[in-house]
Amino acid sequence: MVRLSRATLSRVAPAARPLAEPRATGVVHLGIGAFHRAHQAVYTERAMAATGDDRWGICGASQRSTDVADRLRPQDCLYGVRAGEETRVVGSVREVLAPGDDLAARLSAPETAVVTLTITERAYRRDPQGVIGKLVAGLRARAAADAGPLTVISCDNLPGNGATLAGLVADLCEPPLLAWVAENVTFPASMVDRIVPATTQADLDDMAARLGVTDLGAVVTEPFTQWVIEDRFAGDRPAWEQAGALLVGDVRPYERMKLRLLNGSHSAIAYLSGAAHVSEAVSDPVFARFLRRLMDDDLSPTLDGLEGFDLTRYKDSLPARFANPGLRHRVAQIAADGSQKLPQRLLDPARERLAGGHEPRWIALAVAGWMRYVTTARDLADPLADRLRGDETACAAATVNRLMAIEEIFGADLPGDRVFRALVTDCLERLDAGGLPATLRALD
Repeated sequence: MVRLSRATLSRVAPAARPLAEPRATGVVHLGIGAFHRAHQAVYTERAMAATGDDRWGICGASQRSTDVADRLRPQDCLYGVRAGEETRVVGSVREVLAPGDDLAARLSAPETAVVTLTITERAYRRDPQGVIGKLVAGLRARAAADAGPLTVISCDNLPGNGATLAGLVADLCEPPLLAWVAENVTFPASMVDRIVPATTQADLDDMAARLGVTDLGAVVTEPFTQWVIEDRFAGDRPAWEQAGALLVGDVRPYERMKLRLLNGSHSAIAYLSGAAHVSEAVSDPVFARFLRRLMDDDLSPTLDGLEGFDLTRYKDSLPARFANPGLRHRVAQIAADGSQKLPQRLLDPARERLAGGHEPRWIALAVAGWMRYVTTARDLADPLADRLRGDETACAAATVNRLMAIEEIFGADLPGDRVFRALVTDCLERLDAGGLPATLRALD
């Protein structure tokens, strides 16, 4: 079967061909993985199709591997997206940079007006050689070229992602560059929501059957998609609102909602269910009931500022999204880097419930599940893996004491909270003694 490309696009059914063909590159995206290709790139293509403004082609940059470049370059950067039963080739990506390519040249080009990022939580650190350092090098080149204002949008699952990114950039800027950034660059916050599992060979085979051509860049996702962006742009931009994005003055309420309800539930599934895929975990009615109690009792009470938004409907939608068997979302993918995800997903809401005099027992159970997971996992994918592994035979109290002492995860406050420590210890003791079903029965 021939490979997808512009030369073979005529073999694809007209209804599945790209909605737009950009004539210029106006967006640079750092971290062109599956999520970006199923989310921001789709919004950008739809915005161009809705307005006829075709200046917003995307230059995607891979930071750690040539894999995406190797897959997309032979395809003229075309790839298919399957969302439920709908399949379409996306054409908004014009160029893919591999590690070592001249990213600064693209960041300093006058036609580049927007930079978006999906680099994962672990990449947000003060590292001159890392992604943030490369972004700063690009800003330095842009300032030297007097190439105009730039909007830089973090699309990662971090609370206050815009402010976090701005602070890291500022830390790496010398005073003249910092002054230029303050005048010419904005860092809006954003919240993204779409479940995008890692692509499997079965997904690639299915895409080939649907398109009639081989597509090594294909991604599979769900029909649901959401993008909320702080309306604080430095200059020109794609009309993303025409594609369904929501531009707001304050992203934080939406950010907390998604991080805590969807991502928090995902973490609970990863560390407690024992399933290989998310859909398998939620097929158990007892476990599904636990997730709803987690959302209703411990997480929803920490959310505010969502006037006019139907929070109950959002929560009601999550089980169906999780249960989608077509996604085959691997639990191991969610479980990775838990030390970087747990604070904003579960520990921050635990703090808020404790401060109000409540006992967040369902959060405590999820945290106990994480402790059990990191202590017993044979192949732990986490930047703090060496500090997380411990004696599997240690008693629950010793494990809780050891792990809660890691300040990068639990802060300086939670280890001293006797209520939370007791809740987590009790949950871990129950898990060790009788497993999850017995623990859920005892706590319910």
